[in-house]
Amino acid sequence: MRILGLDLGEKKIGVAVSDEHHTVARGLGTIECNKKEVEKIRDIVKKYDIEKIVYGVPLRNDGSISARAEKMLSIITKMKKLIPVEFIPWDERMTSIEAENILIMADVSRKKRKKIKDKFAAQIILQSYLDSIYLENHPLEE
Repeated sequence: MRILGLDLGEKKIGVAVSDEHHTVARGLGTIECNKKEVEKIRDIVKKYDIEKIVYGVPLRNDGSISARAEKMLSIITKMKKLIPVEFIPWDERMTSIEAENILIMADVSRKKRKKIKDKFAAQIILQSYLDSIYLENHPLEE
């Protein structure tokens, strides 16, 4: 079974998936927010045998939920009614900026960055979660 990562946006949702060992995240693509996004994500959950969905929550610097986050979380509420998997909120502060900066350093054109930034942000969110699970199970030796 795999884990799905989502970067929720107002117009698009970035999507990433883990390998079966929950070690590596890879970007799958983006889904347009057009009232069919929940069905599309449900199809991905079936196709990739997903057991959990990790979704980014855009928190303020003080840790409180922003107005934007509340709007995005309404999509998660719809998903929870239709997709029978565990949902895990994950702090996504700065992931879109991190994705943009990495793509700039990789010399990706502005046009291509715009197309893949959401997918890449979802990959960063999911990889962060996977790394945290690994560190919980494999504490660093002193």
